Amino acid sequence: MEDRNEQIQERFKNMECLREMGIDPFGERWENIEQIAAVKADFKEARPSRIAGRIMARREHGKSAFLDIKDFSGRLQVYFRKDVIGEEAFNMLKSLDIGDIIGVAGELFKTRTEEDTIKVESFVVLSKSLRPLPEKWHGLKDVETRYRQRYVDLIVNDDAREKFKTRLKLVSNIREFLSKKGFLEVETPMMHPIPGGAAGKPFKTHHEALDMDLYLRVAPEIYLKKLLVGGFEKIFEINRSFRNEGISTRHNPEFTMMEVYEAYSDCDGMMKLTENIIRTAAKEVLGTEKFSYQGKEIDLAVWKKVSFKKLMEENFGIRVQDPLSAWMEKLKAKGIEIEGDKVSKTQIINIVGELVEPERETHPVFVVDMFKELSPLAKEKKSDKGIVERFELYIGGMEIANAYSELNDPIDQAKRFEEQAKADPDATVDTDFIRALEYGMPPAGGLGIGIDRLAMIFTDSASIREVVLFPHMRLE
Repeated sequence: MEDRNEQIQERFKNMECLREMGIDPFGERWENIEQIAAVKADFKEARPSRIAGRIMARREHGKSAFLDIKDFSGRLQVYFRKDVIGEEAFNMLKSLDIGDIIGVAGELFKTRTEEDTIKVESFVVLSKSLRPLPEKWHGLKDVETRYRQRYVDLIVNDDAREKFKTRLKLVSNIREFLSKKGFLEVETPMMHPIPGGAAGKPFKTHHEALDMDLYLRVAPEIYLKKLLVGGFEKIFEINRSFRNEGISTRHNPEFTMMEVYEAYSDCDGMMKLTENIIRTAAKEVLGTEKFSYQGKEIDLAVWKKVSFKKLMEENFGIRVQDPLSAWMEKLKAKGIEIEGDKVSKTQIINIVGELVEPERETHPVFVVDMFKELSPLAKEKKSDKGIVERFELYIGGMEIANAYSELNDPIDQAKRFEEQAKADPDATVDTDFIRALEYGMPPAGGLGIGIDRLAMIFTDSASIREVVLFPHMRLE
């Protein structure tokens, strides 16, 4: 800690030296700059160039010095000569530290080792770094610090930067894909008077002017369906949702999901759309449909289906028509511990669902034939009572997407809400949504894709914290 303090004190001294030279250590506007990647892509010797970035390394050789400058796009060597920039400016280099941000202008040339370089003719200090960058920034011992101080992680960890670049490209590609297909991007409220659209414990807040409790949305589904009623036929929203639940490698209380709704479509239509979205993104963002995720080889060229109904019957002897007491007995017989005597079918289905996730599949897997109790907003199959037109998509053993044929019968919907309210004392019947359905909602397919989890798959990340810029953590 003493060494660190001494380094910080030395940087403060360098800052004061700059001030004494009449230089603002926190700079001002530096215009007409190029990104380093663009400089390298259009490299022509003797071409003038201006860049800005952070000093990541320095090598001094008497009357000359080499610095490595890094911006968001890449890294480039810059070359200072005392006889070119002048003695005063050259002496100013002594007050610069690793981590400082500077702007340089000069001509491009290649060194004897053929390295792309700028011969500096002038430079400016744009921001002084008062804390030293870590020399070693890897390993499990640093993982908490990496997440807490993501700004430092992004400076020194190129792999972290590349992961977030991939995530940004992924989201951009999905937007472009849907736009070309005629879908309109919409925005719906983040504060809801009634939590709904998905199972999950909400965050609660209070609006003082209206004197009413509100909930951060657990899903945007209800509002998006109201837009279907209003005549928007092809819509999507890439949204922030919130669930006041546990934190794990796959769960963050604040997360990004995309929901898509298409009038006159259904679960099968959403299945085709899901495959097209993910395969297109893989080809355009990763450049391939075959890649590795946590040691598993993923091949997006083949998509499989498995029946949830069949899995329940084969693994646990559970049939959809069995009473709750029979479910409990069959699960206990398999050694599955269930706490309490009043466990709902939904809770049991969630427990069982975790046990039967298709962990070893190398291809994406659609889990179909879901139970009605798990899907209060999905259409029931006409040919199979108690089963709904719904799928969950798994890639690499992780749930990535969820979709179904949307229930548009207001009478059936009201009945399901009432049954849910009986089973869950915290549940509230959304009467305005029922009223909206009574005006008529067209048959439709709805799809939700977890953007964070898809980014995990695309970047081979074991934890959701690797793809969320600022994950939630306990206070230090």
